[in-house]
Parts: sequence; structure tokens; C-alpha cells
Amino acid sequence: MLSLINAAGWPIWFLIAASIAAVALIVERFLSLKRDKVLPPRLLDDVLMLHRNRQATPDMIQRLEASSPIGRVFATGLRQEFAPRDVMKESMEETGRAVAHDLEKYLSALGTIASMAPLMGLFGTVVGMIEIFGAQAPSGTNPQQLAHGISVALYNTAFGLVIAIPAMICYRHFRARIDSYLVEMEQQSLRLIDTLRSQHIAASPPVPPVPTPVSTAAAAAVAAASGAAAATAQRAAAPAAPRARAAAKGAKQ
Repeated sequence: MLSLINAAGWPIWFLIAASIAAVALIVERFLSLKRDKVLPPRLLDDVLMLHRNRQATPDMIQRLEASSPIGRVFATGLRQEFAPRDVMKESMEETGRAVAHDLEKYLSALGTIASMAPLMGLFGTVVGMIEIFGAQAPSGTNPQQLAHGISVALYNTAFGLVIAIPAMICYRHFRARIDSYLVEMEQQSLRLIDTLRSQHIAASPPVPPVPTPVSTAAAAAVAAASGAAAATAQRAAAPAAPRARAAAKGAKQ
């Protein structure tokens, strides 16, 4: 290994540092982006069951928030369960954006290494070419310096590609995995919102019918119509009373 480093020259140290950083980032993201850590199975069903059983206490919501990234989104929804649907959805979306930022942590650094490793290898190639031209002298060519320049150029180019290719593959893989996680988080969040809304509607008591208010003018019109009908009935019955008394008097005679 030391002989390889000596043959590649001093530019190889930049590539070695980049390779160590790339391996560390790949291992860290691989462990942090496991599905069981980001999207625990049956977590949504457990949350809905606890809410249905009236066990969604503040302590439970706090433990849910600390359990996983999607738990943070569910905890925000449970805290806003009595708010309107738009407010609840907007709060969960804001938490989801923060969760997405945390999931994408270190990916920019990994992408930078994947992009810069070939350039660092090209830098080593240029250094090797300089040594190759430096081997040419008026007195003749220095074979040892010429061979060292060629080895520096080739080793740095190859090592830069060896770093860049796996780093780019892992970067694309982690990016696709995060996108799929975010889509599934959004679907489960919408399901949580709709389920909580339906439970609140089912648990709310029926609203009694509100009587239609009658205006003062309408009440006065109804009273006037009733008085007029009563007066007409009295006038119709007034002539009939003397005739009834006369008929009764004639019968007695």
C-alpha cells in the first residue's frame, strides 16, 4: 500500500481523504435511512388505535415524535386534531419539510465528493504530466523521473474514478430512497387526517334544528289577518241572533 502511495505521488493524499469521507458518509446514510427507522411498520394503525381508545396523551405524542421521522409528522397531526383540516394539513406539511431536510443530510457532501473525485484525479494527472516533461533535459531523458511521472498520472486518474463511481451510485440510490419515503409519508399523513376527521364527525352530537326567526312585520301581518277574520265572523252571526229569538217566541204562542 505504501509503495502504491509513493508511486502515485503526493496528489493521492487528497483522494485518500475523499475516499475516507465518502465511505463514512455512505455507511452513516445506509444505517440512518433504513426503512424500519424512517417508516416503522404498522405505526399508523397503532396511532389510530390509540386515538380511538382515547389514549393519545401528551406523553404518548411526545414519545411518538421522538420515535421516528414519520412519528414527528403524526405527532404534529395529533396536536392539531381539533383545528380545521387545512390548518392541520399545513402543519403536517411544514413538519414533513423539516423531516425531508433531515433525511437529505450529508447527501450534498456525498454528491460533491462524487463530482470532485475525477477532478482531483485529473489534477494528479496534470502533476504527473509535469513530471514527465520535466524528465526531458538537454543532456537526455531521465528514465526514473519519466516512469514516476507516468505512474503519478495513471494512478491518480484511476483512483479518482474508483472513488467517484461508487459515490455517485450511492448518492443516486439514497436520493431515490428518500423520494419514495416522502411519497409514502404524504399518503399516510393524508390517511391520518381523513381518519381523524371522520372520527370527530361520528363522535359529535347531532345539531338541533334552529327555528326560523319571524320578523316583526310578518308577526304584525299575521295578527291583523286573525283580527279581521274574527270581526267578519261576529258580523255574520249578529243578524242571526234576532231571528232566532223571534222564532223561539212564535213557537211559544
